[in-house]
Parts: sequence; C-alpha cells; structure tokens
Amino acid sequence: MARRTPWPGDSADPSRAGQALPPQDPVERARAICLRLLTGTPRTRKQLADALHKREIPPEVAEEVLSRFEDVGLIDDAAFAGAWVESRHHGRGLARRALARELRTKGVDSSLINEAVGRLDSDQEEETARELVARRLRSTRGLDRDRRIRRLAGMLARKGYPEGMSLRVVRRALEEEGEDVDDLEDTGF
Repeated sequence: MARRTPWPGDSADPSRAGQALPPQDPVERARAICLRLLTGTPRTRKQLADALHKREIPPEVAEEVLSRFEDVGLIDDAAFAGAWVESRHHGRGLARRALARELRTKGVDSSLINEAVGRLDSDQEEETARELVARRLRSTRGLDRDRRIRRLAGMLARKGYPEGMSLRVVRRALEEEGEDVDDLEDTGF
C-alpha cells in the first residue's frame, strides 16, 4: 500500500492538528485548490486534475490528493454524470447524444456516461422533444411549412435528438396545428 502524506488533523499529536502547513507545501496547495473548486459546483476528477496541472502541482501530489478526495466522497464521477444528465435533460432539453458529448468533454469515463444517459428512456426523450417543439412552434407561425420544419428540426438536432425522431415529432406537431404534411416524404423531410 502506498504511503500517504499526513494531512492536517491526521496527527496523533493534538498540538499539531490545528497548525497550518506552509503555503508552499504542494499537498496543502493541491487540497486548497480542489476544495475551492468544489465549493462552487461539483467537478469531475479530470477537471480537478487539469486544474492542478495548470497550477503546476506535481503529478504524484495531484494523484494523492485526488485519490484522497475520491476516498472520502468529495469526487464522484458517477454521481456527477447522473446529476448532469438529469439537470441538463430537464433544464435544457438535451438528448442522450448531446449529454454524452458534454460528459466526454468533462472527462467522465465512457462506462459512467453510458450508465448515466442510459437512465433516459426513448419515451422520456421523445416527450421532451415534443415539449421543445410545442414551445418553439408559435414563433414559427407565418413562415412557410418547409422553413418551419427546418427550424424546428434544426433546433432538435442541435440538442442531440436523432433525425428520425426529430422529423416525426415536428410532423406530428404541425399536423396537430392543422398544417398539411401528407407530402413530406416526397420533399426530403
């Protein structure tokens, strides 16, 4: 087992427990950086590792601090991914594909991404797409049908929805509004 650097408060000597380490101590600096970053919002292990690297914390010290933070539950990429998916799907209406892309950029492991986005089922995703189209539909009134379709389907595509689902949802919304969509298959939409 790797030997860890003692942390303030780990000492058996109570007189040392309250003493602060000098600011140049890399372990204490790394710990302070991580705590400051985690205070505002949850972060992934990779985000914290990148911040430590940027502030020139030695890699072995960064690894030690990040492992310690994981051990005590301050860093939990699986919980981060789950919360991210829940928040961004309901708040921004993002689909699984866009959510997975965002989590990849944050350095979350692929298996954790698959698990987190797998919690969204296709029915839930399609219902969210319908809500997004319903909100945007009014602002496209007065435009010709093809332009409306492009705008609505484009909005869904930017949010990561598959093309087939996007067109199906847009078509249904336009039908419910009384728009003639019988010839859509012939127009390439």
